[in-house]
Amino acid sequence: MPSAARVLASALAGAVAVSAHGYAKGLTVNGVYYAGYDVTSAPYQANPPTVIGWGTSATDLGFVAPDAFSSGDIVCHRDGTNAKGHATVAAGDKLYISWNTWPESHKGPVIDYLANCGDAGCETVEKTSLKFFKIAEAGLIDGSSTPGVYAADELIDNNLGWMVEIPSDIAPGNYVLRHEIIALHSGGNANGAQNYPQCFNLKITGSGTSNPEGVPATELYTANDAGILFSIYGSVSSYPIPGPALIAGASAIQQASSAATATGTATPAGGDSSSPTSAAGSSSAAVPTSAAASTSAAAAPTSAAATSAAPTSAAQTTAPASSSAAQASASSGDFLTLSTGSAPAASSTATSTASQPAQTTKAPVCKSKRSSKKLRRHVH
Repeated sequence: MPSAARVLASALAGAVAVSAHGYAKGLTVNGVYYAGYDVTSAPYQANPPTVIGWGTSATDLGFVAPDAFSSGDIVCHRDGTNAKGHATVAAGDKLYISWNTWPESHKGPVIDYLANCGDAGCETVEKTSLKFFKIAEAGLIDGSSTPGVYAADELIDNNLGWMVEIPSDIAPGNYVLRHEIIALHSGGNANGAQNYPQCFNLKITGSGTSNPEGVPATELYTANDAGILFSIYGSVSSYPIPGPALIAGASAIQQASSAATATGTATPAGGDSSSPTSAAGSSSAAVPTSAAASTSAAAAPTSAAATSAAPTSAAQTTAPASSSAAQASASSGDFLTLSTGSAPAASSTATSTASQPAQTTKAPVCKSKRSSKKLRRHVH
């Protein structure tokens, strides 16, 4: 049975003329919400606020196509520019990344990477010099029906958010977190996949010593990778998640939404540790408000039981509302099977606009012009 979030998303999709894709608007860690780059307003401001999210010229909420995989646009989105601040987190912390919206038709994997910026920090690092290593990935959840359920669907059901864990043994330092959805609704066509990389600056603390070797973003994918040139229409029992292998020790994480109890201020380069600046209901750290199926798979098969976290009393002013529990069962390989339960309630900070693709081999088409300075229409 379709979740309430998906039914609402489909209804909203039919009521608007422009089908927006989406962007990661910020992240929550230990109950503190840090704003990312607001691509709908920051490009038009003479003095935009200092945030932890990298800038981009993609004001059309567009994508990076496979023919740009070898360009700097694949690093942190089109014309990506360094965030001027960072958030301080600890190794082992769980970060909840919030999206403003995501269309249901844009099914595909969710992948997370880290890259060490060095002692000078991420505010000034040359983006093409960054070497990324994969810390989490999730792909096909359930292929029993066409076009299947993918990690992007779970992100929608998880109140338009995604939980990722910073490796507990990672060496302290300055890192770029690269969070990405790859939309595959046109992936069966050459140059049809759509990458949406989103970047955040982090200062990671701890006593870990792991310093994984990474690869430049321009070498993460090729246009002919099995997980890039891939049709989601038809009988699909597995999906090869593109990119390098997960780092050693990567493990599955149970998806859950997280409530913010305070708003954090980005720390500029050379500044002190970032700290909350305003409370939102409660000063205590937020806990996950519901548990969903684990889809960030490690290299080995993983099984996860569904759990339900205790509700939180914190006011939902800067982060999405809680979602309901989902039930998971392990499937073969690197993927977990998800049977979604009731969906999260729509909130004032995150509403999904989506459209359901036709159950045929004809994929919807999305057009995006790179030089756009304002929202453009998209045809699906």
